[in-house]
Amino acid sequence: MPTTIISGTFLRMFSLKGKRAIITGAGSGIGQSTAIAFAKQGATVSLLEINIEAANETVEKIRINGGQAEAAECDVTDHDQVQEVFDKLGADHGGLDCLINNAGIAHVGNILNTDEKDFDRVMNVNLKGVFNCLKGGVRQMVKSGGGAIVNIASTVATMAINDRLAYSTSKGGVLAMTYSVAKDHLHNKIRCNAIQPGRIHTPFVDGFIAENYPENQEEIFRKLSDYQPLGRMGKPEEVAAMAVFLCSDEASFITGSPFAVDGGTLYVR
Repeated sequence: MPTTIISGTFLRMFSLKGKRAIITGAGSGIGQSTAIAFAKQGATVSLLEINIEAANETVEKIRINGGQAEAAECDVTDHDQVQEVFDKLGADHGGLDCLINNAGIAHVGNILNTDEKDFDRVMNVNLKGVFNCLKGGVRQMVKSGGGAIVNIASTVATMAINDRLAYSTSKGGVLAMTYSVAKDHLHNKIRCNAIQPGRIHTPFVDGFIAENYPENQEEIFRKLSDYQPLGRMGKPEEVAAMAVFLCSDEASFITGSPFAVDGGTLYVR
C-alpha cells in the first residue's frame, strides 16, 4: 500500500481506520467486495441487506480476517424502517462517516414491453431506496460533523444501451441526487460522489446468461466482455477500490462528481 510522509511520520494512504461505514446490498457482488475492502482498510462496517443470510456470510468473511462488521436486515424501499436502522446504528457507533448506496435490481425492457408494475419496482428499489438511505445517512452525518457518501450509479445513467429503459432511468436519477446532495450539504462537510460501473462480472451476470442464453453461454459471456474497450468485464474489487478512495481523506477535495469504472466504455469507445 502506498504511503506518504508528514512531519517525519509514515501514514498509510486510503486508510479508513476509525471510520464508521454503512453499505447497502452487501450480500454479494460489488456490495460484498466493498464491505470487505472497507473493513480491510480499518473501517467498522454495517451491512444493510434484505437477504440477511447473505449479509451474515459477508460478515463472517470480514471477521475471519480480523475486520469489524455487523449485519442488519433492512428493506431499503421501506422509508420508516430505513430511518430506524440508521438511527440505531448511529447511536450504537456514535455517528456515521461513510455511506455506500449499492443496493439495486436490474431490469431488461424498452418502453413498449416494460409494464408499469416492473417500472415501479425498479424505481422503488434503485431510486427511492437510495433516497431513503440518503435521508438516514445525511441526518447521521450532520450530527457527526461531516462524512462521505458514494452512490453506485451506472454507465447507463449517461449513455444508452438497448432494452434498459427502467434501469437507466433509475440510475440517471441516482446521479441527479448525487449532485443535489453534494450541493445542498457543502456547509455540513458532507461529500457526495457517484461511481458509474461498466459491466462487472458478478454472480448476477452469470445467472442472467445461464437463464437467458443456456445454449451459448460462453459466446454471450465473450460478447459482453468484448463490449468494454479493455476487452473484459470489471471485477467487483475494482469498483470497491474506487469507493475506498472516495471515502478516504485523500479524496477530501472531491465532491459532486461521477467516476467511471468501466474499462473505457464511456470515453474511450
